[in-house]
Amino acid sequence: MKGNLIIISSPSGGGKGTLIREVLEHVPDIGYSVSLTTRAPRFGEEDGKHYHFVTRERFEEAISKNELLEYAEVHGNLYGTSAIQIETITSTGFDVILEIDVQGAAKVRGKVEAAIGVFILPPSFEVLKARLTARATEGSEDLELRLRNSIDEVRQYKDFDYVVVNDDLPAASRKLGAIVLAERQRRNRQNEAVQGILNSFERRKV
Repeated sequence: MKGNLIIISSPSGGGKGTLIREVLEHVPDIGYSVSLTTRAPRFGEEDGKHYHFVTRERFEEAISKNELLEYAEVHGNLYGTSAIQIETITSTGFDVILEIDVQGAAKVRGKVEAAIGVFILPPSFEVLKARLTARATEGSEDLELRLRNSIDEVRQYKDFDYVVVNDDLPAASRKLGAIVLAERQRRNRQNEAVQGILNSFERRKV
C-alpha cells in the first residue's frame, strides 16, 4: 500500500513549517518532500534539508526534463516539487508531507486525485503580520508583498479537505497529527488488513 500525499499550505507566516516539524517528530512512518527553490536561504536554513536551493538555470532545466510534479513563481521566486522524490517516499508505504503554496497545491491536486489537502489558517491578519514582522527575514517591500498576497491566499481554504487554525502551537500540531493518523484508517486503505481478519472468521472453529 502506497503512503498518502499530504499537502499543507498557508499564507507566508502562517506557521506551517513549525507545525510540520512537530508532526515529523511525533508521528511515525512519515517523510517530508524537500522542494526546489531559486530564492536565497534564510538564516539557519540548510540546503537539502529545508529546500534544495538552486539557480534559475538549474530550475528551468528541471522543468524541461519533466522532473517536477508542479512549479510556480511566488513572491518573485520559483518553487517546485520533485516528482521522483514523492514517488520514492510513498512507494515505501510512508506518508509524505508536501509544504507548498496555494498555487502549487492546486496543481498537485489536479494531478494526484488522492492527495489530502490541509490549510493552516492564522487566527487573524494582525497575528500574521506580527509573526512576519517578528521573524525579520524579509525587507519592507517583500513583507508588504507577502501581506498583500495573504489576503487572496486565505480565501483558498475552501479548496482543502481540512483547516487547522494555528492559534496555539501544541494544540494545532496535535490536530495536524490526528488528521494524518485518521487518513490512514480510511476503509479503502484497510481492505487488505480487514480481509485477513475476515478470513480468520471464515476459518472459525466453534
